[in-house]
Amino acid sequence: MAFMESAHPYPGRLIIVEGCDGSGKSTQLALLKRWLEAMGYPVFFTEWNSSELIKGATKRAKKAKALTPTTFSLIHACDFADRYETLMLPHLQAGYLVLADRYVYTALARDVVRGCDPDWVRNAYGFAVRPDLAFYFCAPLEVSLERILGGRPELKYHEAGMDLGLSNDPAESFRLFQGLIKEQYDSLAGPCGLVTLDATRSVEVQQEEMRAIVAEMLNGYEAPEMAAGGAKVTAPAALAAAAADGGGTP
Repeated sequence: MAFMESAHPYPGRLIIVEGCDGSGKSTQLALLKRWLEAMGYPVFFTEWNSSELIKGATKRAKKAKALTPTTFSLIHACDFADRYETLMLPHLQAGYLVLADRYVYTALARDVVRGCDPDWVRNAYGFAVRPDLAFYFCAPLEVSLERILGGRPELKYHEAGMDLGLSNDPAESFRLFQGLIKEQYDSLAGPCGLVTLDATRSVEVQQEEMRAIVAEMLNGYEAPEMAAGGAKVTAPAALAAAAADGGGTP
């Protein structure tokens, strides 16, 4: 079977965002989360490299600069597996809308740039289900770099791709590293069915488009019954109408 070919069987929905650092994906997902919650939908959020079980070991290994491309890939796969099995999957099974800031495609982009074999990375994440909706926020490299370099006093070693030996200058290394990652994302977008959004547009315009796509995807979705006193879930038709009206963007 091809990588993540089949739709998952769970009552929930999985919505993920991908993109280079500085693409604005996290901002857009946070706005989407707030909007869906305001509509009364049960929402669960998770982000890359945030497992309570694994992240401490990852931080120590990065600080010691002890990771090879293979161990870098595996430790992040362990982090993902822990969050997937203990958080994402149970919430999907319970009927939640699971929002993930980065998913398997982050590994396929970053790990391959670091020299890992693409098929090996796919096998490492072969347990993961296909998202119901995967957004790729695409912006020219210079736009992403300006956003990141203008707001960071200092780039972290692995964030800048310094472990690859691309340049001794962190800013130049970051530029080269992100350029390689963007090439991977661009090549993944079509075959993996990522919905590409122009991340150079205003926050409001991007959010309106994102909400409209999500509203359409939620046709046929039935939220789980909430506990007594829980918020009332908005019907998909009303959700679509709210998206068309802008829904109070942002």
